[in-house]
Amino acid sequence: MEIIFMLFMHIVDDYYLQGILASMKQKKWWNEHYPQPIYKYDYIVALLIHSFSWSFMIMIPTIFNNCFIWLLFLINIIIHFITDHLKANVGKINLIIDQSIHIIQIILTWLLCFVILK
Repeated sequence: MEIIFMLFMHIVDDYYLQGILASMKQKKWWNEHYPQPIYKYDYIVALLIHSFSWSFMIMIPTIFNNCFIWLLFLINIIIHFITDHLKANVGKINLIIDQSIHIIQIILTWLLCFVILK
């Protein structure tokens, strides 16, 4: 049941809660709206905020389990950040690959917390 909840939280955060961050995590958006050099790296903050939010949401079920939550949390933030950057800014991956990576993250987190280390 935890895996279903984690997948649901992924959908909620990656599609419904992202809001303006979906645009702000793209360098292109900043270049179009704020071309001044002072905003050159502001997209990174938006990527970090979204990656933090997504990782927090998918890991809510893990608070009831005895697993190494903080390490997994940090790993999930980093992977989500890199994945979204590759999709939103570098153009190296598409939405299918992006979402596949996120689903794999959820499955691996679930396996570690609820199956392997239970």
